[in-house]
Amino acid sequence: MALSVPGYSPGFRKPPEVVRLRRKRARSRGAAASPPRELTEPAARRAALVAGLPLRPFPAAGGRGGGSGGGPAAARRTPFARLDNRPRVAAEPPDGPAREQLESPVPFLDSNQENDLLWEEKFPERTTVTELPQTSHVSFSEPDIPSSKITELPVDWSIKTRLLFTSSQPFTWADHLKAQEEAQGLVQHCRATEVTLPKSIQDPKLSTELRCTFQQSLIYWLHPALSWLPLFPRIGADRKMAGKTSPWSNDATLQHVLMSDWSVSFTSLYNLLKTKLCPYFYVCTYQFTVLFRAAGLAGSDLITALISPTTRGLREAMRNEGIEFSLPLIKESGHKKETASGTSLGYGEEQAISDEDEEESFSWLEEMGVQDKIKKPDILSIKLRKEKHEVQMDHRPESVVLVKGINTFTLLNFLINSKSLVATSGPQAGLPPTLLSPVAFRGATMQMLKARSVNVKTQALSGYRDQFSLEITGPIMPHSLHSLTMLLKSSQSGSFSAVLYPHEPTAVFNICLQMDKVLDMEVVHKELTNCGLHPNTLEQLSQIPLLGKSSLRNVVLRDYIYNWRS
Repeated sequence: MALSVPGYSPGFRKPPEVVRLRRKRARSRGAAASPPRELTEPAARRAALVAGLPLRPFPAAGGRGGGSGGGPAAARRTPFARLDNRPRVAAEPPDGPAREQLESPVPFLDSNQENDLLWEEKFPERTTVTELPQTSHVSFSEPDIPSSKITELPVDWSIKTRLLFTSSQPFTWADHLKAQEEAQGLVQHCRATEVTLPKSIQDPKLSTELRCTFQQSLIYWLHPALSWLPLFPRIGADRKMAGKTSPWSNDATLQHVLMSDWSVSFTSLYNLLKTKLCPYFYVCTYQFTVLFRAAGLAGSDLITALISPTTRGLREAMRNEGIEFSLPLIKESGHKKETASGTSLGYGEEQAISDEDEEESFSWLEEMGVQDKIKKPDILSIKLRKEKHEVQMDHRPESVVLVKGINTFTLLNFLINSKSLVATSGPQAGLPPTLLSPVAFRGATMQMLKARSVNVKTQALSGYRDQFSLEITGPIMPHSLHSLTMLLKSSQSGSFSAVLYPHEPTAVFNICLQMDKVLDMEVVHKELTNCGLHPNTLEQLSQIPLLGKSSLRNVVLRDYIYNWRS
């Protein structure tokens, strides 16, 4: 017969049998002194202890509620529990991992789209400028977050797919806007009305001005507009578009009409940009994204266009069209050599130098008189070897291309006439690229970012506490991010936390470009007065980018001082 032990059942026992055995052993013990530990330990329990498994102590044998010797009764445990079922720790040290998990309102998850995850796995580098605590969560109760005394965030040119703001104060003012407030917000956006909120709003829910400005901050302009299709992001969106109705995929006439309308909208946007009535806009294709910026933004005195990611085929096609461009992240490599004076050579000069080097590499064969006996590499092998480095950087952040000045107009014509701009197969077949802009343009449709506030109870060491969050989803452009942070700074009394989810292929737009001259910011702001942006937002977008190939990930505002991590 198997040995029965109070508080532990190595095999299966029926509950009545276990209770009967425990009562019998309690009666037999009586008031006798307990024998030594090694005599009362069952073989299975001793083996478990030797193996290092943590076990609970035996329960008291004196009855249901009492304990032997008049001491406090031990907590009764079920005899059907596992060997390693140890009691939970009542309290952890204040700075232990349990505190981080309990008090963390939002985990830093970066799950945008599948293509974003693939992009991040390939290139996980991050540039941390102002460090947050090295934990996996942000907690408002942690007082040791280092302060960099920054009152404004650095400019971030990446497109965000989601923002999650958390605060100890509610976001109920962002819900259920009245019809008059919604209409006023639309009018403020269309007329580019400048609204300056006070530093702190005492009762945000009663502030009509705050709610109208919030509505104004959520508006953006889109082309084409197809309500049943997600038009951003376009890179890696085939799975989300699969199964959706696309009547143009097999209709050449309909595709021609769509591209004709798209070309008109694209040209309208570029004309607005050239006249400084539009600050910037994005062209999102199924393979790459283009950011056009007006002169004066990002510290440049010329119109600039950044394309990422690119391939050798695309760059070769741009060269054939006469578009002059540079690769800002490729300083010295086989395809770009610099003279002693520091000026870069043109593509034709680079090719000539490369050919001369190739001829010199085989001249020693002629000197030895064995040039006919040695088989030289064929022209194709030499070309593939030269272009190896270009193929290796395809689809990587290092493949970003910069186009400046009048060449951006040539790029406009190239993109309009390029057959590779539109997919020929798959769910995106025949669908023109997505145009995103902060201001209206010909053929554009007004769209709204989706906002949702949630009030939850989060577990803390002292019990439960209220945690409020505001989620913004959609293609969140740089001006919207800055407007929302300015607005929440006032509504939340200068304290909130935010997790930002960027569209990874656009993070490289934050690289610092080489500037020919220092711009006069007063002149820049005067020329861009009518671009439709708030003066504070315009001032931020005029700054030189500092984030490199990364983008903002986590932001904490406390007492109107920013701490952020990229």
